[in-house]
Amino acid sequence: MASERKGKVDPARSLAILWRTREPASRSAGPGLSVDRIVRAAIEIADAEGIDALTMRRVGEALGVGTMSVYTYVPGKAELLDVMVDTLYGEMRRPADVPGGWRGRLEQIARENLALYQAHPWLLRAETTRPVLGPNLLAKYDYELGAVADIGLDDVEMDAVLTLLLGHVKSAARAALEVTELERETGMTDGQWWQSHAPWLEKFMKSGSYPTAARVGAAAGEAHGAAYGPEYAFEFGLQRVLDGISVVVAERSPGAG
Repeated sequence: MASERKGKVDPARSLAILWRTREPASRSAGPGLSVDRIVRAAIEIADAEGIDALTMRRVGEALGVGTMSVYTYVPGKAELLDVMVDTLYGEMRRPADVPGGWRGRLEQIARENLALYQAHPWLLRAETTRPVLGPNLLAKYDYELGAVADIGLDDVEMDAVLTLLLGHVKSAARAALEVTELERETGMTDGQWWQSHAPWLEKFMKSGSYPTAARVGAAAGEAHGAAYGPEYAFEFGLQRVLDGISVVVAERSPGAG
């Protein structure tokens, strides 16, 4: 999925809004209008209509004000997206006590991030590898690092663990969204699509040329009711990621090796 960030973007403009150091040049934009109201309206539009429908004009219409009134508070769509993303980060749950040690804490973080993508699929296009460091993003990062603090990892490894974990979550969320979008675009579920192709698949598989593919494909299809099971893929991958991290943690433990 392509990012929504296009052209040259000045991060200073987003930072000024995120940290509320930038005040509107005019207070005549409209009664009760604020950055928070604009951002909330924008999130509702993106949730309901998709990120492609999100424009400054559309936000103005939702708030009953002119487009230029919106620009008084937010200079453009790129900056608006930055604040939208940071706002949602601030709404994530961050329980202080999670059972299961570091593994339980990372599992909770993975599920919370997946839930965020499921509730707001447009985030998969709005997030970037060059995030603007808003207050809620920093709070999220700090909280998630706490899950692997004091377990023997150095600082670079702690960051790498989060990158690995959240990369899996994002990949799983993208794959699940693709399934949903294909169902909407084709009017067929995965199961219906594969059922329509069953006669051809059966013909090719029975030739004996692909014995392993025939056996494994049949088993996976029966287990998932389709060629791909998003929930299974997420859970299986999450446990393997945690297993891999446990090897590193064990190597760092006193007496290891």
